[in-house]
Amino acid sequence: MKKYLIIVEKTETGYSAFSPDVPGCGSTGDTKEEVERNIQEAIEFHIEGLRLEGYDIPEPSTYSSYIDIAA
Repeated sequence: MKKYLIIVEKTETGYSAFSPDVPGCGSTGDTKEEVERNIQEAIEFHIEGLRLEGYDIPEPSTYSSYIDIAA
């Protein structure tokens, strides 16, 4: 089991998500819960396609962190 970072962004019509470790793979949804389900399915589908075509599976390498800025 691998753990991939996803980035979720609010849009005018709902939410979008992508993973920096899985280039070209993204998804959308009306709610946060929906976009998280959709991006998980999209990444699983993408990785299965890579596997079937004989390509390397991308290794998770990104992480998230917050910093404090005086505003």
